[in-house]
Amino acid sequence: MAQLMKMYMRAVEKHPLRTSACTTGTLMATGDCICQLLIERTHNYDFHRTGRFLGFGLFIGGPIFRVWYKTIDKVFRGTKYAPVKMVIADQGCFAPVFLPFFLGTMGFLRGETVDEFKNQVKKDFIPVMKANYKVWPAVQICNFMFVPLQHRVLAVNLVSIFWNTYLAWFAETKNKDDLNLIEQELILHEAVHESHETQTSKSTSSTTVNESVVS
Repeated sequence: MAQLMKMYMRAVEKHPLRTSACTTGTLMATGDCICQLLIERTHNYDFHRTGRFLGFGLFIGGPIFRVWYKTIDKVFRGTKYAPVKMVIADQGCFAPVFLPFFLGTMGFLRGETVDEFKNQVKKDFIPVMKANYKVWPAVQICNFMFVPLQHRVLAVNLVSIFWNTYLAWFAETKNKDDLNLIEQELILHEAVHESHETQTSKSTSSTTVNESVVS
C-alpha cells in the first residue's frame, strides 16, 4: 500500500492532469460497479454503462476537476477565510452547473434526445442538488482546509466512490424506471385499444345477426 501511494505521489508530481483524469475515471467506474452489484443486485451486468462512467471521468470529469481546483486555489489562496470562500465558489457556482452537465452528458451517451435531456434536468435537478448539499459542503471545507492542492482531486474522488454510486443509481436506475413506466403505459394503451376493437367487433356481429333475423 505504501509503495502504491509513492507511485501515485510521483505520478501526481510529474503528470498531475493525466493522473487526476485516470483516478477520476477509475473511481467513477468503481462507483457504478458498486451500484450494479451491491445496490441493484443485477444479474445482467451492464459493461457499457460502466464504460460510460469510466469515459466521463477519464476524458471530462477528471480534467475539469483538476482545472477547477487549481483555479479557485489560485484565486483565493492567501486571502482571509480562503477555505470558506472556496466552498462557497465550489458549491454555489460549480456544483449547480456541473451536475446538470453530468446528467445531460450521461443521457447523451445513452442516446437520449435534447428534449429528453431537458425533461430529465427539470425533474432531477432539485433532488440531486439537495443530496449534494447534504454531503459536499462538509467534505469540501475539510478538503480545502487540510489537503494540499495536488491531492484534492484524489480526496474528492475517494469520497466520490459513494457519491458516484448514488449518481449511478440516480442517473441510470431512475432512467430505467421511466422507461418501464412508459412501456407499461403503452401496454395498457394497447390492451384498451384491443378491448375496444373486440367490443366493436361483437357489436357489429350482433347487429348483423339481428338484421338477418328481421329479414
